[in-house]
Amino acid sequence: MLLLRRAPVFAELALCVAGILSVSESAAAQNAPAPSPIVAENATKRVSEHAYVIMGFPNIGIVVGSRATLVIDTGMGARNGATVLREARKLSKNSVLYLTTTHFHPEHSSGAQAFPTEIPLIRPVAQQEEMNRLDLKSVELFRSRSELNKQLLEDHKPRRADILFDPEMKLDLGGVTARLFWLGAAHTQGDELILVEEDSTLFPGDVVQNKLVPNMPDEDASPKSWLAILDKLEPLKPRFVVPDHGQLGDGSLIGQERAFLLELQRRALELKRQGASVEDAGKQMTTELKAKYPDWETTGAIPNAVRRVYAEAQ
Repeated sequence: MLLLRRAPVFAELALCVAGILSVSESAAAQNAPAPSPIVAENATKRVSEHAYVIMGFPNIGIVVGSRATLVIDTGMGARNGATVLREARKLSKNSVLYLTTTHFHPEHSSGAQAFPTEIPLIRPVAQQEEMNRLDLKSVELFRSRSELNKQLLEDHKPRRADILFDPEMKLDLGGVTARLFWLGAAHTQGDELILVEEDSTLFPGDVVQNKLVPNMPDEDASPKSWLAILDKLEPLKPRFVVPDHGQLGDGSLIGQERAFLLELQRRALELKRQGASVEDAGKQMTTELKAKYPDWETTGAIPNAVRRVYAEAQ
């Protein structure tokens, strides 16, 4: 089923319709310094023929076609959003831009207010509903983490989507097609993925990362659904994968993430059957997985992931 809503109508929009938190929380759990939330100027790098990335917190995507340009995520707050917009306009071959966000967390979405209202903001229905419910709470949490975050989010003004889709849509950018799709809950309820079809380049949000422990901060995250999404992504076999956080990679990142999450789920269920409390299981599995995966980061996220596995086994 596809649901498409527009407010207001953008005459130039040519659509082919087919139809809490990120790495910083895990870093905090390990007493590790969080990465800088400032989006760098003039640091855009090319990923594939039409796709570019600004590496940082988070990694921000830009997809350039002959007719239009799509921006994927905004950085935290209006200051970073304005930087992203400038970088996109440098690359764009025309004046038509679109914006989408992979999920509602502030480093991904709160810079949207810097984008003029004539630039359509596109989201899956589930993401907008989640944002309506949790955006202000999430912003307050991020504000409390540092003085810089507080400054970046000082004048936060949530922006609603102009276009909602369910479960997917295709955006013709001119010579290249961006497939925007939602497959269910994983890191959040509203995780969006973007496939640049002609380039075989996947922007998976936080759903696929490179040796970062899957982050399941609250009850809206789902290990079962996350694994089901990875099963659907593997057949795509993308040549390039641009995670929201961490280093870039190829399609093998999907299988790598799936194998780690399967092992975490299997071991957590085993400990639950043995009668281990969720707290004890989280501690034990943190020790075990750190030893088995010494090059994986954000291991502070393991106890929350164990908690989610226990909850889904009820």
